[in-house]
Amino acid sequence: MKVSVDISLYPLKSAYREPIKEFIGRLSAYTNLEISYGSMSTVVYGDYAEIMSMLEKEIETTLETLPKSIFIIKLSGGCREQ
Repeated sequence: MKVSVDISLYPLKSAYREPIKEFIGRLSAYTNLEISYGSMSTVVYGDYAEIMSMLEKEIETTLETLPKSIFIIKLSGGCREQ
C-alpha cells in the first residue's frame, strides 16, 4: 500500500537548523522512497512498511541525540501519482 507522510521536526534548542539538516540528510539515503523538501516540512511517498520502518529508525536516532524535540507527522493513505 502506498502512503504519504508529512514530517516536521522542531528541535527545542537555539541551534535548531543543524539537527533538521541531519535528519533530512538521513532521509535522503532512502533511495526507494520519493522525498519532497519544503520550507516547513518534508513529505515522503512510498510503501507503507518501508516508510514506517524508516520513521521508527530515524526518529529514534534523533530523539537519542536530541530528546527535547517535537515531531509533527501526518499520514495519508494516498500517494501522489508519479
